[in-house]
Amino acid sequence: MVQRKKVMGALVTATVLMSLVAGCGAKTSETTAASTAPQATKAAEAATKTGDGKVTVGFSQIGAESGWRGAETQSIQDTAKADPTIELKFSDAQQKQENQIKAIRSFIAQKVDVIAMAPVVETGWEAVLKEAKDAKIPVILVDRGIDKKNEDLYTSFIGSDFIVEGQNAAKAMAEHLGDKGNIVELEGTVGASAATDRKKGFDDEMKKHPNIKIVKSQSGDFNRATGKQVMEAILKSPEGKDIQGVYAHNDDMALGAIQAIEEAGKKPGSDVKIVSIDGIKEAFEAVKAGKLNTVVECNPLLGPQLFQAAKDLKAGKQLPKWIKSNEDVFTGQKAIDALPNRKY
Repeated sequence: MVQRKKVMGALVTATVLMSLVAGCGAKTSETTAASTAPQATKAAEAATKTGDGKVTVGFSQIGAESGWRGAETQSIQDTAKADPTIELKFSDAQQKQENQIKAIRSFIAQKVDVIAMAPVVETGWEAVLKEAKDAKIPVILVDRGIDKKNEDLYTSFIGSDFIVEGQNAAKAMAEHLGDKGNIVELEGTVGASAATDRKKGFDDEMKKHPNIKIVKSQSGDFNRATGKQVMEAILKSPEGKDIQGVYAHNDDMALGAIQAIEEAGKKPGSDVKIVSIDGIKEAFEAVKAGKLNTVVECNPLLGPQLFQAAKDLKAGKQLPKWIKSNEDVFTGQKAIDALPNRKY
């Protein structure tokens, strides 16, 4: 009987030792592996949360059409560089959708953990995003959206409420003009969600101010040089002979318009009131110089939010469909006071 107890004790001890070895990651049978799978999953998630695991993010940037875009790129690259748990694969599309599609397919082939992109336009993404979905790679949209019928093809959008930005710009313009006057609208890239929504928000809000007329609306492609060229042409046209305001979908076009207005012998900020969206440092400097009247902020420093979202996805967390940025409106002294602290 004593001998039998010894044998039974040895068997129990061996079983416990085998269980401990299996828990440390040794190769086991399918049954043992299945029993330890939940523990392994929790350990992997914990490693990600504590920074022990790498998260690979492929990011396709539109290009470098503005100071705002440059600030966003810098935020993403600097955040990734400072975080040892992040591996960033960066691609500059140079304003071309076909380059973004190639980049996304490259990220799929490289089996990144998360794909992020700032889409140059809203449409034309169905095929490539379906490929990402089939590969089980989540997609995060950054600062620009895509066609609403394709919402099932991306996990989350990080960025601003462009319609509200347009509404805020319209309210500021109405106040500057005393609810009466002719204005020009410099639109962003045709087909871009930022341009579409900023126009909608502005135009809808302007319906409440029937004595303010939008006499000309034209794309300046979110670009300073193009904005200047478009403004020059408008000022020479019949519609541009009597204008009191300019609404620009971004600061760079507004700064280009300021140059054109000055060269035409008028004073931007007084003869022609100017309202723009983005919030780059140069725009705040223009407010201080009295050449720009209101800046509606659109925060480009999205690197921290992007990579936190990527880590959350890797850890198995569910993201909200829209992660909104915190933004403000700056006019006059408020803009001047904020200038020293502008990071972009």
